[in-house]
Amino acid sequence: MGTVKSVVQEEKKSTEASKKISGSKALLEILLAEGVDTVFGYPGGAIMPVYDVLYDYLDQINHILTRHEQASAHAAQGYARVSGKPGVVFATSGPGATNLVTGLADAMIDSTPLVCITGQVFSNLLGTDAFQETDVINVTAPVTKWNYQITCAEEVPSVMAKAFYLASAGRPGPVVVDFTKDAQNQLFEFKGYQKCRYVRSYRPKPIVREEYIEEAAALINSAKKPLVVFGQGVILGGAEKDFKTFIEKGSLPAASTVLGLSAIDSSHPLLMGMLGMHGNYAPNVMTNECDVLIAVGMRFDDRVTGRLDKYAKQAKIIHLDIDPAEIDKNVKTDVAVWGDCKETLPLLTRLIQKIDRSEWLKEFKKLQDYEYENLIREELNPKSEILSMGEALKYLNKYTQGDAVVVSDVGQHQMITCRYADFIKTRSNVTSGGLGTMGFGLPAAIGAKLGAPDRDVILIVGDGGFQMTLQELGTIMQNNIPVKIMILNNDFLGMVRQWQQLFMERRYSFTSIESPDFVQLAKSYRIAADKVEKREDLEAAIQKMMSTDGAYLLEIKVGKENNVFPMIPQGAGVSDMILHN
Repeated sequence: MGTVKSVVQEEKKSTEASKKISGSKALLEILLAEGVDTVFGYPGGAIMPVYDVLYDYLDQINHILTRHEQASAHAAQGYARVSGKPGVVFATSGPGATNLVTGLADAMIDSTPLVCITGQVFSNLLGTDAFQETDVINVTAPVTKWNYQITCAEEVPSVMAKAFYLASAGRPGPVVVDFTKDAQNQLFEFKGYQKCRYVRSYRPKPIVREEYIEEAAALINSAKKPLVVFGQGVILGGAEKDFKTFIEKGSLPAASTVLGLSAIDSSHPLLMGMLGMHGNYAPNVMTNECDVLIAVGMRFDDRVTGRLDKYAKQAKIIHLDIDPAEIDKNVKTDVAVWGDCKETLPLLTRLIQKIDRSEWLKEFKKLQDYEYENLIREELNPKSEILSMGEALKYLNKYTQGDAVVVSDVGQHQMITCRYADFIKTRSNVTSGGLGTMGFGLPAAIGAKLGAPDRDVILIVGDGGFQMTLQELGTIMQNNIPVKIMILNNDFLGMVRQWQQLFMERRYSFTSIESPDFVQLAKSYRIAADKVEKREDLEAAIQKMMSTDGAYLLEIKVGKENNVFPMIPQGAGVSDMILHN
């Protein structure tokens, strides 16, 4: 230990004498310059120099020690999704870095900005299969927007500037900077830090072409039955007010993807609900009735479109997107409006006409009423003694008034949450969309609370997904993070079980799952907890959860064979939704 201390002391003396700093210290100075206030991570041998320097920055940077590197990535995602800032992650080499891959893939497909710094073995050992060496660059290349390996400390300022720029510019995404241990220790003359403003050959925002705006406006103005489908691009572009102005001027009915939820108030009269496999009946059916379909900041995911050869074949398609790669990828467009919707929507709004579309809107209302009478009423107010997931959301809405950040894991509870949760503010719906990562919820809720400390954050999670990352209760305990956790427990991997019931003759192959005593588990982590099995106790239990200071876990036992409807069966079109078993 004396030798180690002497090395550190010599480095400090050398730094004072030469005014040089190490690559690790430069990294921390850059994080401060980029406005980073929170880092999620887990230390290890190859990133120890960075953690040693971090010790001197604990009053400026809040480091959250998660219990697994995958959880660090998901927590950073939750932080980024609610704050709009890149989430930052530290991990060591080898397994530390590879444990990030699921989070990187999730962030990549959901366009979430992350900057992940991984330690790496000494540069002279690269390629030798040294202890905890993994080729992080090639492993992460398919699931990152950009990655780079630093082998010389002088590269740190320019590489980190590029990393932060690329993570957030244009369509956001994750980046990885792999940092060899010698470069972390190496001293160099740090001449200050300049943020990156552009990268040669990279155009984050396509040039907006007026002729396409004019063509789109002409189509909308001539439409008798227009429908707007919108996604997270509205939120990522900060264009929520512009979008609201756009649909209100044109009296345009609008429907959201899962990740587009909360871009506008859930109660807005022009919001017709959610699209997709478990979306609302009216917008799905009307997709195949509209004459002009206007897609804004969404990518025509297969869970939204169903069978492509049955998707909106009667309609002219207008697609507004910042990423040219998404244009014509799945659905052929008639007018492609490239650009940031923050720029394109106001231009389009100026050209569209105020048109009375009340008769068209009445068609949606008929289908909305039909869905309510034949499905939603029973889901929210079941006659059976068995608790439903929907009624849990009904009472949660009562006590949040739509003002909370709602984080959901993946499964039946996720679809119920997206269908029934109320949102009055943007960046309030946090879930794993494109990758569908079970285990996302708990760490993402931790990150969301740290990204929005003044808002209530409620996690809604199933018994299966919760057990994938339940060790993060330790992160909540150690950092006193006041997250509310609502487990909807049906003793099954519910979404898979629903498919087995409907399409595989109830052959429930390995979807029944046993759980620990969640209440006692939470209490072992010094987290208040309760369990509900009877309807007469449900509302009071949710009220208590929301009024209790600090973290709280509430387990709600729901029906084992409760299903999520409506549903588009596999291989069916969007208008082939089924409302019942």
